[in-house]
Formats: sequence, C-alpha cells, structure tokens
Amino acid sequence: MQAKKLFKVEDNVVAITGAASGIGLGYAQVMAANGAKLALIDIQEQTLTEAVQSLKASGAQVQGFVADVTQTESLNAAFHAAVENYGRLDVVFANAGISGGPGFLNGNGDRNPEGEVENLSMEVWQRVFDTNVTSLFRTLQVVVPQMKKQGKGRIIVTSSISASMAESLVSSIYATSKSTVGHMVRQYAFELAKYGILVNAISPGPVITNIGGGRLKMTESRRPFEKATPLGRIAEPSDLYGAALFLASPASSMITGTQIVVDGGRILGIAD
Repeated sequence: MQAKKLFKVEDNVVAITGAASGIGLGYAQVMAANGAKLALIDIQEQTLTEAVQSLKASGAQVQGFVADVTQTESLNAAFHAAVENYGRLDVVFANAGISGGPGFLNGNGDRNPEGEVENLSMEVWQRVFDTNVTSLFRTLQVVVPQMKKQGKGRIIVTSSISASMAESLVSSIYATSKSTVGHMVRQYAFELAKYGILVNAISPGPVITNIGGGRLKMTESRRPFEKATPLGRIAEPSDLYGAALFLASPASSMITGTQIVVDGGRILGIAD
C-alpha cells in the first residue's frame, strides 16, 4: 500500500470544534494540506474568520461556523449547517476544551494553596466539565445519527496525558475532566463499533497554545514542564499532525477505543 493511499483524507468532510487556534487549528492545517473539506467550529468569531481566510488562501475548501460547545442548540446548528453544506460528515475532531488553572504545586515544587482541593472553585469545576466533558457528549449526540446514516465515521477526541496520570502542576479539575473523557472514548467506541464508527483520542502532554491564557508561550512557565519531559521540550500543535492524519485516514481502520499519546515521554516520568 502506498503512503498516499494509506493516509488519504482527500475530499473527506472534516469538522473540528475549537478550530480557530491552537491544536484545533493545527488539525485543520494538516487536514487542509491533504485535501480534506473543512467545517471549522469555534466560539471566537473574529479568530475563526481569520483562520478560515488563511486556509482558503492556501487553497482549502473550508467553511466557518460560530458556535458555543456548551450550548446544545448552538452546537447542533453548526453541525447541521456543516452537513447541509457538504452533504456528509466523515471525520469529527472533538477538540474544544479549557484549562482548569494551575495544580497544587508551583513550578519550583512549593505548594500552591490556590490549587489545593479545599480552595478550588465550584464555578471553575462546572465550567471545565461543561466545556471538556459535557460538550463531548453534546457532540456525540449530534454527529452520531449522521454517521450511523452513512454507515461509517471517525470521531477523534482531544484528551490529555492527564487522563492517565496524577498531576501536580496542572489543576486536578482539568485532570479529572480528561479522565472522564478518556473513559467516554472507550465506552462509545465499544457502543458504536457495530455502526462502523471509530472513536479514538489524541492525548498530548503540554502544548504551546492559547489555553490557560497562553501561559506556556512564556519561557519561565514552560521550564518546569520541559524539565519533566524526557525529550526536553513540550509540544507545538504541529507535533500532533501525524497522529491526526493517522486517525483520520485508512491507516487506522482497525483501531478504535484507544489513545495516541504525544508527550515527549512525559508520562514515563522525569529522566536525566
């Protein structure tokens, strides 16, 4: 099998939530570069418009749909509009998510009282779970009927290594939300396999994006995570291109209910 056929996504209709920047925009870029037709969904209208214009300038077929993933009616309208526009839905990247703030330790290893469980905000808990967890449930509910009708589909969830490990520098709220997401991937892969719908996750370590106010764009904020990563650096969105293309393409046709970890070895622990 030639690589160009094995990893073929050309003419596939690919929808991405949280698509206007960061990891979601990275998914859009690699899909566009390989000929997919894109439906970008994001709450930030101006940023979304800029992303759509940039991808169109590169020759991509792309439409943008403004939606809030925490609002069922808004999200449903975006996906229905995408299907109406393209006629089908081959791949969905359920990517939208937010940070829960810092963990119970700060970068130098001292305790961070604001991140300790008794001081955490219920409002933050609810906001993180609504964005990271309930929005995935909403996404599944709107896209699964379309994929069942088609007899196939790919759902690719942005999870995190926080789904598989206890965290000290990252909020326990965020880690718990991603652990829930990890089980949802397994559960719904199990349920939907009969219908030819594959459900998998990409689980990155820290990635330099706008999440958490873009703090990982700052050298000092990155340093503790880099020190804890055996490869000595944290990811850029482009480091996820390969996993995204693999899971969206025929190369992964026998894979469902699993995660691809992209973390520079972070989940293994601190090395030298």
